[in-house]
Amino acid sequence: MRKLVLMMALLSLLPLEGIAESAEEKGLAIAIEADRRDLGWQDSETSMKMILRNRQGETSERQIRSRTLEVTGDGDKSLIIFDHPADVKNTAFLSYTHAIRPDDQWLYLPALKRVKRIASANKSGPFMGSEFAYEDISSQEVKKFSYKWLRDEAIDGEEAFVVERVPQYEHSGYTKQHAWIDKEHYRVLRVDYFDRKGALLKTLTASDYHQYLEKYWRAHRMDMQNHLNGKNTTLLFSDYEFQNGLSERDFDRNSLKRIR
Repeated sequence: MRKLVLMMALLSLLPLEGIAESAEEKGLAIAIEADRRDLGWQDSETSMKMILRNRQGETSERQIRSRTLEVTGDGDKSLIIFDHPADVKNTAFLSYTHAIRPDDQWLYLPALKRVKRIASANKSGPFMGSEFAYEDISSQEVKKFSYKWLRDEAIDGEEAFVVERVPQYEHSGYTKQHAWIDKEHYRVLRVDYFDRKGALLKTLTASDYHQYLEKYWRAHRMDMQNHLNGKNTTLLFSDYEFQNGLSERDFDRNSLKRIR
């Protein structure tokens, strides 16, 4: 473990050229650099609109608020609160992301007035009826995956690395993911998700990136297309605010019932 930590630290300090002696090393180096560029934002809050589309193109919308806390030495903590429509109002989802051990996740259901813990084996299930799985909305910690650089490829006019990520945690719904990461800013532009049989299941497209605090990039639109059932979900983000002074107390699972 100490050797792995030392190797990761050294990789983060050196340029990619000259150190990536294999496709696996280059893939890991890309992941570490992307993670390094997104350190130090402390906390964030944003408003979200979730648009659900069925195979026939019929839509329904949900209004959501999201808060995230950056955690040093572990995965981030996040809180998602549904404000509209009435049937999901005050539903709240709390997630403590970890690297290898299972994430801790809870869902508050106001109709039942109780907090439900999401079992580790259910992380591949759909989040609130969307095409995003519970594991998709957790922070993507470097140690969650093993990596392999596949190729360089342009996507929507931007030069990108294509990196294969294989989940290292139990109960993932995916055998692997292929991520397109742009070479200039190390932003994720697209992810292909392959199911447990190795077939292409979903594609995530991230677009309309904005930069905050002159450093941190956030996509203002994410589209998740399910290739098997024909459904897709769009997330639209707005009103990003950073460094709001949020603390661990703002992500206490015992306070879920008091969320408004």
